[in-house]
Amino acid sequence: MGQNGPPVGTPAHMRALNQRLVLDRLRAQGEATRPRIAADTGLSKPTVGQALLDLEQHGLVRTTGRTLAGPGRAAVVYQAAPDAGHVVGVDIGRRVIRVAVADLEGSIVARLDEPNRCRSASALVRTVSESAGRAVAAAGLGPDDVVSTVVGTPGVPDPATGTVHRAPNLPGWERRGVLHELVSALAAAGSDVVVENDANLCAVGEHALGAALGVDVLVCLTVGTGIGMGLLVEGRLFRGAHGAAGEIADLPYGPRPSGAAPRRPGPVESAAAGRAVVDAAHALGLTKAKSAKDVFRLARAGDERALRVVEEEAEKLAYVVSAVTAVLDPRLIVLGGGIGGNTDLLAGPMRRALAATIPAVPDIVAGQLGEDAVLAGAIATALGTARELVFDRRGLRHAGSA
Repeated sequence: MGQNGPPVGTPAHMRALNQRLVLDRLRAQGEATRPRIAADTGLSKPTVGQALLDLEQHGLVRTTGRTLAGPGRAAVVYQAAPDAGHVVGVDIGRRVIRVAVADLEGSIVARLDEPNRCRSASALVRTVSESAGRAVAAAGLGPDDVVSTVVGTPGVPDPATGTVHRAPNLPGWERRGVLHELVSALAAAGSDVVVENDANLCAVGEHALGAALGVDVLVCLTVGTGIGMGLLVEGRLFRGAHGAAGEIADLPYGPRPSGAAPRRPGPVESAAAGRAVVDAAHALGLTKAKSAKDVFRLARAGDERALRVVEEEAEKLAYVVSAVTAVLDPRLIVLGGGIGGNTDLLAGPMRRALAATIPAVPDIVAGQLGEDAVLAGAIATALGTARELVFDRRGLRHAGSA
């Protein structure tokens, strides 16, 4: 319950509890009649009827028709109103900013992909805010219709200082206070705003809608221009004490190259991310390979040198996975990102390398959501917040004055 709800133990409080119980039943199991809700919640039919009436008046529940199932008169069917509020998800990438607007059922009602040409933090804040506004308008909504906004970004958001640590690929994004500017811009119309690490949201997205449905302990390893990891334990995002859990770019890996700045990029990122794959290919004479994508394309075509690079990349990723597996023992490793998406080539040699180093090799699978994984995680996270806030703002406000 929200802090501004009716006092505990009062009739208004009990009324709000009944409303919440009925609303949670409709959200979890779908539309139902009053008798069905009463049977599922243990509440009396009159109590359910009053709760439904209150929720319908608050715009949180609506009728969808009648059913003739069972004896007696046709019963009215109720559902949780999907348009009682909306959420916005944002994925800030180095090249593309993705924005989606969804209703409370998670159905996407507007989508916008915007090139990221920003050369400063201020420009990026402005672009993200304007892109979110355009997406909301495209959905036929106003800014005050947005209940919750979740933004995915590279790096480690630090709300205390307003800084995003470890985000060197976004110009100026590590400037102190930039996080506060972003939140203020997105919260101007009253939306709750959360900024989260993109690898964390990738893990949430795959758990909610993709390759990790129903998995309780999982690791989402994203490998592209950089390298990151999201961890879910007992189905919940694990951030660690400082929000830096999964920042495996800093994992030690061999001697630091001469001239490399501390932590820019981290040792594993230097060894296993996109630039390293290209450098390894060039060292073997594949000088025409301009990107990691080119190297994997050559490997699929059977080029022995490219296959050797892929094998080495898989062994490096296995090193990362083995370090995490020794501590977390995940059931599943989901590979994502531009390089991680090549699971068909990487999974086999990764398993062989892991079998030689750890006692229990987790399943290794490709992410199913591709470039939309972070956005899906942002929407899923925003929905968890929005469903609570919508009830607090609509239901409890009225219940408290009843």
